[in-house]
Amino acid sequence: MDYPDDADGDALRRLVQAGMDLSRPITVDFMVDVPTRAAGRAVAEAAEKAGYETAVEQDDEDGAWTCYCSRNMIASYAAVVAAQEELTRLSEPHGGYCDGWGSM
Repeated sequence: MDYPDDADGDALRRLVQAGMDLSRPITVDFMVDVPTRAAGRAVAEAAEKAGYETAVEQDDEDGAWTCYCSRNMIASYAAVVAAQEELTRLSEPHGGYCDGWGSM
């Protein structure tokens, strides 16, 4: 598969190189940076309504808050980019933004 030469394309290539079959659904975890726990809970509520499973956590080292939004999906380039745009749109009113993704 030929992916664009950017961070999302690089991540998808790494998944393929690791042996993942991206033609089948996988769980993709999106990280949404939020300023506070309350903002994280508000983002989680909005993301759950959009079909994501969520968890809000604070980093032990720097105290930063993250709302993890997971979805079982076909990890095409277009789908990953669209999900990040959707999560940024949902989180912006609460001071958040999507700051990447990954999959195990």
